[in-house]
Amino acid sequence: MMETRRTLRTAAPLTLLALAAALSSATPALAETAVLRNGQRLQITGYERDGELIHLHVVGGRVALRAKDVVSIEPEEYFPVRAAEAPADTPYAQLIHAAAQKHGVDEELISSVITAESAFNPRAVSRKQARGLMQLMPATAARLDVADAFDPTQNVDAGTRYLKLLLEKYGQDLTLALAAYNAGPDRVAQYGGVPPFSETRAYVRRVLAEYSQRKKK
Repeated sequence: MMETRRTLRTAAPLTLLALAAALSSATPALAETAVLRNGQRLQITGYERDGELIHLHVVGGRVALRAKDVVSIEPEEYFPVRAAEAPADTPYAQLIHAAAQKHGVDEELISSVITAESAFNPRAVSRKQARGLMQLMPATAARLDVADAFDPTQNVDAGTRYLKLLLEKYGQDLTLALAAYNAGPDRVAQYGGVPPFSETRAYVRRVLAEYSQRKKK
């Protein structure tokens, strides 16, 4: 017999301003996290146990996995990410302005992505070997003809170009473009929207909050 858990109601899509207001709330949002045997953590809104399968409820649908591949379901309480105060003088402002003009992307958005990706550290390297100000993966950098991902000029130009491509791909849907920038377009396609990864969802919240903060200046 199928064991059913109560699921949380999914909120309708928010505008940037409404989302920013939600992000500024101090009330913790409740969710659950499915911890998988391979170490991956999925943010879920509920689940159902059906024999040897477990159906995980994610935003936009469900994912069916073998029950033995799910180590545990953990309650998760987190506070939405607050936007850091925008610096008075943005580092690399001239490079960002040039890339924004060249590729037709809002320079405040570029600065917001850089803030989340590297905190303006041009030598930053992630655990997955993403590099530079806009944290370009080696394969992405090669595809964009970047010879040196640590060079701020090359990195910002290529990162902005990639962000523009994603915005065009998702019809200017900023949330999906940011999710794809973080997790990859394949993951967005796989889940039909923002992937249910805690890291990706936190990243999208952070960039949107930073962007909203900068636009208020």
